[in-house]
Amino acid sequence: MAIVTFYEKPDCKGNLRQKTLLAAAGHTVQAKSLKTEAWTAERLLQFLGKLPVADWFNRAAPAIKAGEIVPENISFEHALRLLLENPLLIRRPLMEVGEERMVGFDTAAVDAWLGLNGVELPEGNIEACVHGPEGHGSCGSHAHDHEEEHAGCGTH
Repeated sequence: MAIVTFYEKPDCKGNLRQKTLLAAAGHTVQAKSLKTEAWTAERLLQFLGKLPVADWFNRAAPAIKAGEIVPENISFEHALRLLLENPLLIRRPLMEVGEERMVGFDTAAVDAWLGLNGVELPEGNIEACVHGPEGHGSCGSHAHDHEEEHAGCGTH
């Protein structure tokens, strides 16, 4: 079984489901905050570098959903600068095992990479953020930082 460094948005129920799935498959998950990690361009590119620039972004981030940022129209340099300035724009989770890295949580890709060992998969999109009955609160939202906390939750 693997030791997975898991960069997440703390208190996001979607990331919690992903970590729970990894742990149920026998992996050790070491969670770190995507927001507080000291990202550099070089470090971030270790995760994102092989993907098209548009795939670097969290499609449910408010600025992307509002059309303020259109990932398909952004240059490599501009995209990297945006992600370093606002890590909640980064598609998550970022996962690392040794020198191998993955962006997002596609269950088939995770299974091929680490093995999910027959664990029953939850229904729905495992990459999506999960909300309570009011669409708030599940990601650690507070009224004063609602926009930041819900960056990427997919309901705003």
